[in-house]
Amino acid sequence: MEQTVEILGIPFYNVSQNAFIEELMGAAANNERRFVVTANPEIVMHAQQDIAFNQAVLNADYIVADGIGVVKAASSIGKPLQGRVTGYDTMLGLLKRANEMKMRVYFLGAKPNVIEKVVEQVQFNYQNIEVVGARDGYFSAEESALIAEEITMSEADFVFLALGFPRQEKWIAANLENFKKGIFIGVGGSFDVFSGCTKRAPGIWVKLNLEWLYRILSQPSRWRRAMAIPRFMAAVQRQRKQG
Repeated sequence: MEQTVEILGIPFYNVSQNAFIEELMGAAANNERRFVVTANPEIVMHAQQDIAFNQAVLNADYIVADGIGVVKAASSIGKPLQGRVTGYDTMLGLLKRANEMKMRVYFLGAKPNVIEKVVEQVQFNYQNIEVVGARDGYFSAEESALIAEEITMSEADFVFLALGFPRQEKWIAANLENFKKGIFIGVGGSFDVFSGCTKRAPGIWVKLNLEWLYRILSQPSRWRRAMAIPRFMAAVQRQRKQG
C-alpha cells in the first residue's frame, strides 16, 4: 500500500481515521511539531489557482482526505485511500485522547460567541484538558504575531484553527517555524458544529457520503462552493487519462 496518493499534485496521506489520531497523539506525546491539512475537492482546486496557498499546503507534514470526492478520485485512478480523515472527527478524537492524557489545547478561529461556546463545551465534556488559550478569528496582522507568541508561551500540545481555508493553512505555514512543538490543524467550520451553533449532517447522510449535499440543502448559499466538486472530478479524469 502506498503511503501517499497524489491527486492533482497534492500528496494525500493514506491512513485510516483512527490510525491517524493515534499517530498524532504519539507525536504530541513526544513534544513534536506537526502541520496537518484536511483537504476536500474545493481546497485541491483552490491550490491550483493560488500559488501561495499551494505552497502552504505542500509545506504540511500530513494532507488527509476530508471529503468523499477525494476518496472517490483516488479509487478512480487505481490508488485507493483507506477512507476519509475529516477535520471534525480528527478534532473529536484528539480531544478525547488529550483528555485521557491531561494535555494542553489552544483554539483559534470562528466568531466570538462560537469560540466561547467551544471552550464551554470542552470544559464541560473534557475536564482533564487544559485550555491554554482561545481566540476568535477576527484579528489584525499586528495581532497575529502576538497570537503566535501566545501559542508558543502556552506550550500547547494541540492547536485547532477554524479560520477557514486558505487563511488557516497560510497562517500555520507562515508561523510554523516559530513553534517548537504542537499539532497544528485547520478544521474549517468544525467549531461551529462542535459548539452547537451549526448542525452536522445526520448519521445516515454521513454514512451515505452525502454530507456535502446536506450542507448545500441546509445552506443554499454554499452552492457556488459546491461547483468545485464537478470541476475537481473532471480534472482528476484528465489526470487519469494522462497516465
